[in-house]
Amino acid sequence: MTPSARTRPEPRITLAPEGRPFVLVPLGLAGLAAVAAPALGGPGPWLVAGAALVVASFCAFFFRDPRRVPPDDPDAIVSPADGRVMAVEQRAGRWRIAIFLSVLDVHVNRAPESGRVDDVAYHRGRFRAAFRADAAQVNERNHVRFDGPRGPFEVVQIAGLIARRIVCRVGPGDTLARGDRFGLIRFGSCTELWLPEHVTPAVAPGARVRGGETVVARWPAAEGSPR
Repeated sequence: MTPSARTRPEPRITLAPEGRPFVLVPLGLAGLAAVAAPALGGPGPWLVAGAALVVASFCAFFFRDPRRVPPDDPDAIVSPADGRVMAVEQRAGRWRIAIFLSVLDVHVNRAPESGRVDDVAYHRGRFRAAFRADAAQVNERNHVRFDGPRGPFEVVQIAGLIARRIVCRVGPGDTLARGDRFGLIRFGSCTELWLPEHVTPAVAPGARVRGGETVVARWPAAEGSPR
């Protein structure tokens, strides 16, 4: 790798790799319809081309992957997803922060803290609306468990009514920095963050959060860190 390649800044926004087929296929269909339009005549081919362009545009919007800059705060734990906070509660000695992602939100999942992936466990399930209280127990979901320098934490990717494909790009042994991308969920979903009970939540239900940037909880202040 050349020095210029190493220092090249990350684009402000890109397209998630998993979204490329969803954009390229309708674009190809639109192109074919436009090419065939003069020979076929009538409005049909142009209607097909227009509809295909609308689908391609929506998919490009849905699979957008904007650059995010995590806060320079050693005690901060950032949101693993964009969306609206549905719940902040203690369960079984851990904090649970649940985030609902609508089809308008960025669906890329990010590491809330630096750590090593300890385990990835996928569970088949139903596809109920992700905002339902029982979605985390009955829907398709993927548990990504981390060992962090200040304690274990877990991110759960949960499929929703429309989302029927969970993408996880990491496996046991992989090491991530805070804010690194590790997967996504297609077309509406929920993401849960499970944290040790000694952290302090920094958000409340109803808050809007941005994956990789919004601080959702804090570790107890480390020695030498600002209080």
